[in-house]
Amino acid sequence: MIRLDCIYYLGEKPCKFGRMCEGCEDYRSMGVRILVLKHAAMGDVLRTTPILHGLKRKYPHSHITWVTDPAVADLLRYNSFINTLLVYDASALARLAVEEFDVLISLDKEPRVAALAMTTIAHEKLGIGLSPFGTVYPLNPEEEYYFSLGLSDELKFFQNRKAYQELIFDALKLDYHKDDYVLEVPERFLEWGRKKLESFGVTKQDMVIGLNTGAGGVFAHKDWTTEGYVALIERFAKERHVKVLLLGGKAEKEKNQEILSRSKGKAIDTGSDNSLLEFCGIVNGCDVVVTGDTLGMHIAIALKKQVLAIFGSTCSQEIELYGRGEKITPKVDCAPCYKKHCEKEVNCMNTITVDEVYDAVKRLEKWVHK
Repeated sequence: MIRLDCIYYLGEKPCKFGRMCEGCEDYRSMGVRILVLKHAAMGDVLRTTPILHGLKRKYPHSHITWVTDPAVADLLRYNSFINTLLVYDASALARLAVEEFDVLISLDKEPRVAALAMTTIAHEKLGIGLSPFGTVYPLNPEEEYYFSLGLSDELKFFQNRKAYQELIFDALKLDYHKDDYVLEVPERFLEWGRKKLESFGVTKQDMVIGLNTGAGGVFAHKDWTTEGYVALIERFAKERHVKVLLLGGKAEKEKNQEILSRSKGKAIDTGSDNSLLEFCGIVNGCDVVVTGDTLGMHIAIALKKQVLAIFGSTCSQEIELYGRGEKITPKVDCAPCYKKHCEKEVNCMNTITVDEVYDAVKRLEKWVHK
């Protein structure tokens, strides 16, 4: 007898106990098999990880498989809640054509993901599926409110007051306990980040302010202005034991170089070629992170940093800071808007002043190390 549903069964080689299945006292079934389909964007994947707490409360004896895109995989690779991580490719699709699940959770509106939710065998399906017309729709009644946010600007921008986490917990019929993100970064990357900061002259006595200057290119005015960051650095340069780090990836390379040049080298450029987990190691060395609504913000939240989140065209109410930060929202009637282009001279980001940002950072500094 072979126990195919045993969590220790490998098939191609002996299990950790080195014996056959029949009569094994260490047999342990997978329990409730759960499949999570959440592929992109990277920040959205990270802010979805709180459902793992809810799933384990509802199904203590369970086996969780998560399917995501290759670019996001490192954010989930070391997650102890996830038993099997599959990267979306032909191999994963072939595997999912055979496997069966008790619960399927589909949280992307992309047709390729919604279609996978429909073709995968599961006893219960929650979230978003694909209709015979090739259009996405909610699979269960509890999902309808969250799904409707994408159909009504009035509902999304002005009526809804729930954070994303509460919305998806409701949609998935899970009890929400204001559960935090789950981001497990191996110690070697955290140590790498500590040494990187030491090489820049950062000491344990310094207050480290991270400026995450970019915000992607999908929506207009998600990132604060270059002029604002330069002026903010000038303020902090007058204070002892304050180090300012410029954070970002390849997309922020030119902006960070301009900020560094205009501030006459009063900040530290941490580089644009760091891997995702190396970037996490650098962010982990910050005390306060100033950021737009972007991946860096979600990483800072997940690493339990004090976060000053600056919002422009997106919805601030959907972001949960867990009492570890503040939000600055624009003073224009047209925000949020989620527009991809904006030609307004007075816009949601250039109305946010350096005084506002500086004062908020000083308030957050008081919570550091408490």
